[in-house]
Amino acid sequence: MMFKSCLAALTLAGSLSTTNADWIDPDTPSSAHVTHAIPVVNAKVAEPPTDAPTMLDTLSPTKSDVPTQSPTAEPTASPTPAPDLTKGRKYNLVMSDEFELPGREFGDGKDPKWTALEKNDYTNDALHYYAEENVRTDNNGDLVITTKIGNTDVVGFNEKKFERVHEKKHFRSAMLQSWNKFCFTGGIVEAEVQLPGKHNVGGLWPAFWLLGNLARHTYVGSSMHMWPWSSTECNDLSEGAQKINSCLNAGHWDMKAGVGRGSPEIDIFEIQPGDIKANTGAYKYSYVGEPFMSASYQVAPGRPWNRPGPGTWPGPGQWYEDITGGNETCLNILFYGNYNHYKGDAHPEKQDYWSDAISYNRQLHEEHFTQKHVYRLEWDVPDPDTGYDGYLRWFLDNKLVLSMNGTGIAKAGFGAEISSEPMYILMNTAISTQWGFPMDCPNDCPCKTYDCSSYNWQKTCGFSGGFCDMMRNKTEPVEYKVNWVRVYQDPNDEKQKVGCSTPERPTRKFIEGHKELYMRAEDTEPLQKIARGGGSCKDSAIGQTAESCGGEGRGTCKKSGHCECKDGWVGPHCLVPDGSDPIDWEAPATIEDLGFKGPYTGSSFLLWALAVMALFFVVLLTRRKNMSQWTPIPDAA
Repeated sequence: MMFKSCLAALTLAGSLSTTNADWIDPDTPSSAHVTHAIPVVNAKVAEPPTDAPTMLDTLSPTKSDVPTQSPTAEPTASPTPAPDLTKGRKYNLVMSDEFELPGREFGDGKDPKWTALEKNDYTNDALHYYAEENVRTDNNGDLVITTKIGNTDVVGFNEKKFERVHEKKHFRSAMLQSWNKFCFTGGIVEAEVQLPGKHNVGGLWPAFWLLGNLARHTYVGSSMHMWPWSSTECNDLSEGAQKINSCLNAGHWDMKAGVGRGSPEIDIFEIQPGDIKANTGAYKYSYVGEPFMSASYQVAPGRPWNRPGPGTWPGPGQWYEDITGGNETCLNILFYGNYNHYKGDAHPEKQDYWSDAISYNRQLHEEHFTQKHVYRLEWDVPDPDTGYDGYLRWFLDNKLVLSMNGTGIAKAGFGAEISSEPMYILMNTAISTQWGFPMDCPNDCPCKTYDCSSYNWQKTCGFSGGFCDMMRNKTEPVEYKVNWVRVYQDPNDEKQKVGCSTPERPTRKFIEGHKELYMRAEDTEPLQKIARGGGSCKDSAIGQTAESCGGEGRGTCKKSGHCECKDGWVGPHCLVPDGSDPIDWEAPATIEDLGFKGPYTGSSFLLWALAVMALFFVVLLTRRKNMSQWTPIPDAA
């Protein structure tokens, strides 16, 4: 989008202005303000067992209800192999949350970094409702996401009848997002976590992950043809299926023409508990069984043809190169991605697309559910100017889980690449029949209702063994505990940035222009303004608590019994330091900034002329109104 030179200068000035605020929690110990990249050692390419089946090579597109289009005849040129830039590489802390103070609230408008959803989850056959009351900070310095039995009436959608229906969800859980608040492009993110539930009981789906800011998870309209695209190339796969693709000649919403945009997904972990061991049952041909963590990069466009099938190892040329794992890991052969079809698309033959899940599973043990462990992702952004393709690397307790070289993705020739999108953080526990439930419905079980509050066998028979007993146990609540979350970046790498809308990958104007995709029907804005006090308090309270408004230096309890925050502190009870990006990449929005032009005012003479004309019309309308009240004289006979 072209702007006047003066507006461009204003935008540039805004991009260079710095603020004193940042996203670092003052409770973060000084020893955690710096980290270094972890060297990748003893990595290995996963090899199938000798008796494992492999998918035969196919020369035509993989069969599906609506076949997707074939790729362009000429693949992308092989890029330059990525050098190892990690030796001795230093990263500085740019965001942290230590969750030290109890009583924090995370509902919309209550926290500068996070938003706890209060809405139904329509995705992945979810059996839960996300409630903001199910996430809190406790007295032990942990963020706690609680999943429990509880009924919630929701409005669902019957895809067969194509109509809205009233449903009842029988579980309540929580999801925390930093969407459109804190995002980052490249760097290191890690968290110290104790997993929820029991290691040998399937049914829970805890996750710690990243998503591109152009899609807001559970707001399904925002993800259509946006998830999980990461492609800046124009080809047959992207032209019809990618909402903002490189084939578009015009740039809108401050986005550059010819640059594809989307919302790729990086799963730092998705946890599947259960008791099916490696080399048995569904994991007969896998070296890893339940419980496991799945480390994944979900990206589009995926391979539209010659791809492996679920449960089989890839044949020659069917999957990605330059992917290696650490100890106790295995290629995830049970899930290679999705075929994405959206009802209502006018041209599904062009708009349908495959997305790939490039994934390794890592064996977990009981200790991961009873103690805290550190889960880490290192993400280096591609540089098209030099031909460098970036990488993704996952670690558990500083030991390699998966290393993914971006060159292997680019060499596949379909246009996908390592993400260069600003991405936000998500933490949640889901319950879904797609994850950790019995592969086949038990005999005589209808598998239509899943309700642990009922003792009717027909409503509980579809769960994994022991699941309802675990959920009913009030002395051992199902809790996902997070001690801290930290993000680091290389101060010498200009590609690594903090911000949800950056000069290279802007998102702000697109979101503002499509607000309805990012909010509930009852919302007036996607996100509410952050509260600065207003929570109830007691004048006699002491210490750093909600009742004391955070204590000395953070807030005060007024005579009205409500908190008033001091500068730099926010939230209903002033418990959280205010945060903002260290660099403001964009100037404040104006009418012209949004693409509208005001009327040309010209000289003062023109203004006087317009005023006289307006006065003339007012007098004329007044005269007509008065005349309309007169009784007309009848015509003479």
